[in-house]
Amino acid sequence: MLLQISPASPLEKIFADQPLKAERFNHASCLKGETVSFQIACFCDDYANLFCSCDQPAAVMREAVLVACETPAQDNSDDPAVERTIPGLYPDPLLPIDGYIRLAPNQWRSVFVTLDIPDNERCGKKEINFSFTAISNRNPDISSRAEAVFTLEVIDAVSPEQKLVNTQWFHADCIYTYYNVQCWSEEHWTLLEKYFRNMTSHGINMLLTPVWTPPLDTAKGGERPTVQLVDAAYCNGTFSFDFARLERWIDLARNCGIKYFEFAHPFTQWGAEHAPKIMVCNNGVYEKMFGWDTSSSDELYVAFLRGFFAVLIPFLEKKGIKDQCYFHVSDEPNVSHIPVYSKCAELMRELVCGCKIIDALSNIEFYRLGLVALPVPGNNHIEDFYADKVEPLWTYYCCGQCTKVPNRFINFPSYRNRVMGVLLYVYNISGFLHWGYNFWFSRLSVRTDIDPFRVTDADHSFPSGDAFLVYPGKHGPVDSIRHEILREAIQDQRALQKLESLIGKDKTLELIHYGLDYKLSMENYPHSAAWLLDLRERVNEAIKNAVRI
Repeated sequence: MLLQISPASPLEKIFADQPLKAERFNHASCLKGETVSFQIACFCDDYANLFCSCDQPAAVMREAVLVACETPAQDNSDDPAVERTIPGLYPDPLLPIDGYIRLAPNQWRSVFVTLDIPDNERCGKKEINFSFTAISNRNPDISSRAEAVFTLEVIDAVSPEQKLVNTQWFHADCIYTYYNVQCWSEEHWTLLEKYFRNMTSHGINMLLTPVWTPPLDTAKGGERPTVQLVDAAYCNGTFSFDFARLERWIDLARNCGIKYFEFAHPFTQWGAEHAPKIMVCNNGVYEKMFGWDTSSSDELYVAFLRGFFAVLIPFLEKKGIKDQCYFHVSDEPNVSHIPVYSKCAELMRELVCGCKIIDALSNIEFYRLGLVALPVPGNNHIEDFYADKVEPLWTYYCCGQCTKVPNRFINFPSYRNRVMGVLLYVYNISGFLHWGYNFWFSRLSVRTDIDPFRVTDADHSFPSGDAFLVYPGKHGPVDSIRHEILREAIQDQRALQKLESLIGKDKTLELIHYGLDYKLSMENYPHSAAWLLDLRERVNEAIKNAVRI
């Protein structure tokens, strides 16, 4: 029985149905405080159980398993800068190894390794030794063994604190719906904590907070499962509010490492024409008081908002987080919505008392008209905002950003995910937004019974991987390859910021562009994992040399 193993970079996607193309990747460097990742590709010519061991207890080994990718690309996807364009099985979820990995004959599979390097780690090189034993399922007396060594150099410098405000929208309704627990039950809160900790461990430091059910990805006239933190009551013409659950949410999130909070949009997506679904105890009757049949200019709804924000802002001040809070008007409006959006934006500016308002939108007119001070354009529309010197500059990507620019779709090569970190630095981007950390419903939330391990495209609606970064494991979040790579992208931005603090911005940009005859942009960057890995090694070497001086 033949067993083969080969260390590979984290940027390789190892498919079961093709020969291994990845070059051997058996050494790397890192800063203190970073998470290092790499893979060990495995191949056996027989049905076998593969047992894995490592001499570093801190090394986490997980199996990169295959999922269905039925909608790998949109019609205008820019092949060949994709792994594949056809439906099939793609590697993505990273499952804990429960004793051993089951290998099918003549298929390459991957063990994904992550290693957290503490701030007080000793600098220098160390070897990480792996041992693999395959035992035949046909005959347990037949086995094969292989070993691998990975050399890691820890640079004598600590990764700086993350400056990027990073939100990947968290969908609390998807949690209780998938796990079949009651909303705001203790089981729900236990799950929320596990997901919050997963987010912050991957550089997600801002949390979408459902003071009412967020009006996102909801069919007009339809509704998502209710997930409302604030209890509202209406009696004798007056609104009152109970923030007990909201306070628990904030305290839990902060304890898990969340630093910033963004509050659910007060007006519907794509135009701000209606109110979100809001449940109210109306003169003793708990009911949906506002929703699709409520105009955004409805007098009673405006009164509700005035009453709500009149007590929310002082509450946030008392909690000491007002300056870390962000608010919205409506998600992704276009120029036809400017008349309605402008009225809603004017109201929100009045209500939030100087707090920051952000919205994902890609038309510069909203900014030039003064309707939003912190626009969040798609990375395929960022150039107008960059040219206008919008500051702080944010960006996002989602299903529409599928041509040329970086994104995180399952069928995209991992370098196209990780290169975003370098571009965040080049553009001096302060904030990043994505709509789907864990959206496990179908498009427009028409179906809420999706199994993400089987359906990765929101029921044939988005490119696979757009809707979520994590899978719902039995007891909590299951990471994806894309989630790990996005963390490395953020680490790259931080490493470049560290280098800038040592040698300056100009020299750092020179190092990034060394060997290139063009300036990096969102649509123009090397389509090469090797270039990205080499750049990171050059950055680490420059940091090492600078700290010696």
